[in-house]
Amino acid sequence: MTRLGRSPLLSDQGVSVLEVGRASVGDPDFWTFGRLLDHVCGANDPVVPQMRHNRVMIAFRRASRARTLIVASALALGLVAAATGCSSSSSTSAATKSASAKSTDSSTITKGTGTVDVLYAGSLVDLMEKGVGPAYDKATGYTFQGFSGGSNALAAEITGKTQQGDVFISAAPAVNQLLEGAANGDWVSWYATFASSKLVIGYNPASTFASQLTSKPWYDVVGETGFKLGSTDALLDPKGKLGNQALTDAATKHDKPELATLAGSFNNVQPEESLVGRLQAGQLDAAFFYASEAKAAGIKTVPVTGEDLKAIYTVTKLKGAPNSSGADAFIQYLLGEEGQARMKKLGYDITSPATVTGTGVPATLKALFAK
Repeated sequence: MTRLGRSPLLSDQGVSVLEVGRASVGDPDFWTFGRLLDHVCGANDPVVPQMRHNRVMIAFRRASRARTLIVASALALGLVAAATGCSSSSSTSAATKSASAKSTDSSTITKGTGTVDVLYAGSLVDLMEKGVGPAYDKATGYTFQGFSGGSNALAAEITGKTQQGDVFISAAPAVNQLLEGAANGDWVSWYATFASSKLVIGYNPASTFASQLTSKPWYDVVGETGFKLGSTDALLDPKGKLGNQALTDAATKHDKPELATLAGSFNNVQPEESLVGRLQAGQLDAAFFYASEAKAAGIKTVPVTGEDLKAIYTVTKLKGAPNSSGADAFIQYLLGEEGQARMKKLGYDITSPATVTGTGVPATLKALFAK
């Protein structure tokens, strides 16, 4: 199924409509067109199947903090395919690393007012919404407003101008390349790598496969008949791509063709924002997660034995940020003492000092990085 951002295309012909949202708290950030029809018309209304027949998606997004319903966009199938099929441009920027950088505490961070829109990888939901966001508000006077999703999907929304933001946080450095250069809108000219988190398999203790997962290598279990393994979309999110890599690598190393088949025809692809809820609800036996997000959600995990795969988090200020000073303040807080302490508490591996790739770092942020 082709999808853009966090809103899947509607389809009939035996493909179920995915409800996008945080199932674990029953408070979805997105409603698909089909789900909205069910809610307004009633699932049994004869008009619903007919309207589902149209391969057009309308997403209704509820902002994580403002709680206001916003009509996002209606995207035809061809536009969605074009947005998700973009090839990555090569980056000519060189990474520079600092041996020392000035430590930043909340007393030295820029103060101000206004909303700061932060577009961030969905695996950071707990860190952003329960930790950094509220603390940043209190420390600076600005108002954090977060929008989560697959990193590639967010990049597509930025370049497609369907989503505007001040700050962009990705779970893979390569995603920034989709926003670099004139062909991509010059949205990004630099980014800072500030943390990482290993790929693990989170499982539901109530699953009939739980005992096997804790006593056998993961690759001997996840390919078994009836096992429901969840992941995010490899086209929209780095975690999905890493999960597929783990499966294909294990298939080759351990002569398990069923894992290669699983990677090639994943039938439990979920939006990143709802993966935790689906697992906790028992709809999945296990799923690929990052260690930090699993810890924050209280999910039991087993290591992805034989692989060294991880999220590598980067942050940047977007071109034309509506709240430029607020964006600077957010990055100062995130990379400062308090932000790092919150990340460490949730199990993130901190890159300190953060490393910068590219040029054009704002003068207000240069003290955080290398000279």
